[in-house]
Amino acid sequence: MARKPRIHFPGAVYHVILRGNAGQPIFFDERDRLRLYLFMQYIVEKFGCRIHGFCFMTNHLHLVIQSEDVPLSRIMQNLSLRYTKWINYTQARTGHLFQGRYKALLLDADSYLMELVRYIHLNPVRAGMNNSPNDYPWSGHNAYLGKELLPWLYGLSCR
Repeated sequence: MARKPRIHFPGAVYHVILRGNAGQPIFFDERDRLRLYLFMQYIVEKFGCRIHGFCFMTNHLHLVIQSEDVPLSRIMQNLSLRYTKWINYTQARTGHLFQGRYKALLLDADSYLMELVRYIHLNPVRAGMNNSPNDYPWSGHNAYLGKELLPWLYGLSCR
């Protein structure tokens, strides 16, 4: 049976979660995360979407993404395919990297956007990886504080 298409309308904001297949890592070293940064820049430029927040954990990632004319499904297919090809090439492996289809929750951006970004940026602290979100380099937190420049991140102090 075919999957139902996701709801799409211009300006929709989603909380997207991509998990590693069987809970396995999706990042193996720093250059994997840096490569994903390049892919994030690519999807922002190609599809005109906005990334409001992100956190790259060891075995999953969170994105707060706003799609415009291009549906989220097309954006995520492009991003996950590019990244899976990268990992399969660098790790000399084949097959799936991600566990099934990405999870996407449609948000009421007016009332919940900043709360969700805070939640995502605190993910490494809740996981016991760091004591402060300032110490975790793979989220949008430091860009929001003006300590890092990520041109593809669309945030309050990142514009």
